[in-house]
Amino acid sequence: MQGTRAVHLETAPAPLETAPAPLEMRPRVGLSLFWRTFFFLALLLIGCIVAWLQTFRALEFEPRAVQSAQQLASLVNLSRAALKYSDSITRVWLIKTLAEEEGVRISPREPRDKYEQFVDDPFGERIGDELTSRMGQGTVVAKSVNGVAGLWVGFTIDGDAYWLLTDPSRLGPMQGGTWLIWLITAAILSLVGAALIARLINRPLKQLSFAASRMRDGDFDASLLDEQVATSEIREVNIGFNRMAEQLSKIEEDRVIMLAGISHDLRTPLARLRLETEMSVADAEARAHMAADISQLDAIIDKFLDYARPDPPQLAPLSLNAIINSAVYAVADYTDMRVNVTLPGQITVLADEVELSRVIANLLENARRYGKTPETGVAIVDIAAKERDQWVLIKVRDHGTGVAPQALGNLTKPFFRGDAARTAATGAGLGLAIVEKTLHRMGGVFALANTGSGGLAAHIKLRRG
Repeated sequence: MQGTRAVHLETAPAPLETAPAPLEMRPRVGLSLFWRTFFFLALLLIGCIVAWLQTFRALEFEPRAVQSAQQLASLVNLSRAALKYSDSITRVWLIKTLAEEEGVRISPREPRDKYEQFVDDPFGERIGDELTSRMGQGTVVAKSVNGVAGLWVGFTIDGDAYWLLTDPSRLGPMQGGTWLIWLITAAILSLVGAALIARLINRPLKQLSFAASRMRDGDFDASLLDEQVATSEIREVNIGFNRMAEQLSKIEEDRVIMLAGISHDLRTPLARLRLETEMSVADAEARAHMAADISQLDAIIDKFLDYARPDPPQLAPLSLNAIINSAVYAVADYTDMRVNVTLPGQITVLADEVELSRVIANLLENARRYGKTPETGVAIVDIAAKERDQWVLIKVRDHGTGVAPQALGNLTKPFFRGDAARTAATGAGLGLAIVEKTLHRMGGVFALANTGSGGLAAHIKLRRG
């Protein structure tokens, strides 16, 4: 009811509208520069490995298979010829000599012999095809006969079947497991090398990004980069960035000094005007209006100083309940405002006490000026908060008419006034700009949105204490 002031403190959690996308800090789809560089380097290296493997297969694998098959066929043909044209006594001596000196054993092939084909990979298949083409159909190449492992070649002499057993090492190292191990090792080493190269390339960019973020927060001393790096291009970028940081630091210092001087120079005549007004103006109503105008000028000067405040905030764990209760108590005597506070127990935030109190006070003042309901002329403000992961979400909303959607993005710009109510209102147009800048300096996020039921909602996101 108009003309009354009520503050409701509740301990039960109340629904808190979902904050806009910036407050949720949803991950952006995409890759960092490190992963992009690593991906392209890895793709290049893996492509080179595949090309090398195909070159190996064309220039080494096929010729080695043919050469091994030729050597094995020559051994079988020589053994067959020697056995064919020797008598029975010489044949026994020859078989014994081949077994002792050449590691070649020749034995009769029985119909009941059980053998396993040597063809179990492309290399063995190529050797089998080559032996068949050189020695004729009926040639058998096996890797075991009757459970005895080795390199077995079956051939005939005048219709009699024989087995020739020799060492498989005559074919050279088999490629299957060995080359696969080498291929996997080369791929792993290539990926590790790509990661190291990508990290080395992106390290200066990462340092530049960190320095830029520190300079954005006003810490110009921590944003200096190394001007003695070996790479000439990075050195030139670092030197240019440092000179830019020095110039911006000087501009910021000059701006602060100028604003402080203007504030000091203006407040002295304002104090004299107030004193002279109270002493010389007889009309009480006119005197009150003049005093109000002077107070407004003094408040505008305070707003300028708040916006230009250069000192970084002192962050510490604070009780959000105490800060909100203190801000609400300060507006308890306003007859055109009613505040409802809903907090789920004790909440601790990481913030600067003075700065956060100023933020809540500015939001309440903004809601009182521009968020009054048209029917009653009273600004009904709801303050709610909840914890989510490592963050605290705070919402301050009114039940007024809201603002035009196209004007939402401009409300935090200095001196912007988007509607008739703002144009008619008094002030410097810095309230929401101060709120956004203050929260950013404390590592928080600030966003504005129209509510579904009418009115404007301010969403704050701060780290938990």
